[in-house]
Amino acid sequence: MKRRHVLAVPALAMLAAPAAHAAADAMDPQLRRRVVRAIAGGLHYLRGQQAPDGSLLKSVGITALALRAFLESPEKYNEADGAFVTRQVDFLLSHAKPDGSISASLQSTAYNTAVALNALAATKNPKHTAVIEAGRKFLSKHQIDEEEGYKPDHVYYGGIGYGGGERPDLSNVYVSLEGLKAAATDPKDAVWQKALMFVNRSQNRSESNDQKWAANDGGFAYRPGTNPPEYENGTASYGGMTAAGLLSLLFAGVDKSDPRVQAAYKWMTANYTLDTNPGTSKKHGIFYFYNAFSKVMAAYGEDTFTDGKGQKRNWRNELAQKLLSLQSADGSWANAESNAWWEDRPQLVTSWSVIALEHVLK
Repeated sequence: MKRRHVLAVPALAMLAAPAAHAAADAMDPQLRRRVVRAIAGGLHYLRGQQAPDGSLLKSVGITALALRAFLESPEKYNEADGAFVTRQVDFLLSHAKPDGSISASLQSTAYNTAVALNALAATKNPKHTAVIEAGRKFLSKHQIDEEEGYKPDHVYYGGIGYGGGERPDLSNVYVSLEGLKAAATDPKDAVWQKALMFVNRSQNRSESNDQKWAANDGGFAYRPGTNPPEYENGTASYGGMTAAGLLSLLFAGVDKSDPRVQAAYKWMTANYTLDTNPGTSKKHGIFYFYNAFSKVMAAYGEDTFTDGKGQKRNWRNELAQKLLSLQSADGSWANAESNAWWEDRPQLVTSWSVIALEHVLK
């Protein structure tokens, strides 16, 4: 594929605030202007991909991500801007089910509900409160615990899967916790501590992981003792899941000074690269990584870090430059080197990339 250069979470507010007010100083001003234009190009592409009902690929998940990209953009689009926003909102609402889930099918119900909650919460429209609350209750109930016959000593306890699948994974835990945070779930709700049990068991940190497989480098695996076979890296830590794991810790209220947080941040910065999914030699899931990396760095609140080779890095400038270099002439992004997990679909990857750039600007 030919490429060329193309010109909210309450509990994280305090973490993100230093980066938010300092971002203008921490980022090259000319590059910042290019990012704003790239976001506009991506949103124009997404608008052109809408079906008459507002959906993208008839998918609740992708439509929710695209809607979030519009709502969190520098333009701060909202429902008052017209049909290109309201049709997306209406599509999501049309798939709200009596059990609280928001999904077009029985597959990926938890994932779809979580990303829909983020989008609906971003509208800041009180008319959607009942749907958001129902979705919050659905996600909490979907968590694996005693109701499903699992005890706290089981490796899956506290986890959340796609919905329609039986095994939980860290990716869905992170997405679900982000949705629960957006839905203003009480910080004292048991869902957070239960989730931390699964998160702890996914981290390569033997001090806090009671599973025998765990190493001690501080990064994260996809689920306890397992990684996707595409990476061919056993149970080794890798970038996408380390960003997801660190985000999960922060969403659940774990303090920035906590050893689990520090270990994960150290792994991520020591293994930093934007050329592959860190910890692997692969391009599989690399745009997922860019999206999660932008979120966790904005939340963590440090503009620069020193990598494993002793080089000082400005993550905003570098991630912006990488994404700008990968944007197509029509404003879209797609993974030209891997079709794993739908990353060859520009509707999904453009939504992720725009959201990542929006976090670069925070």
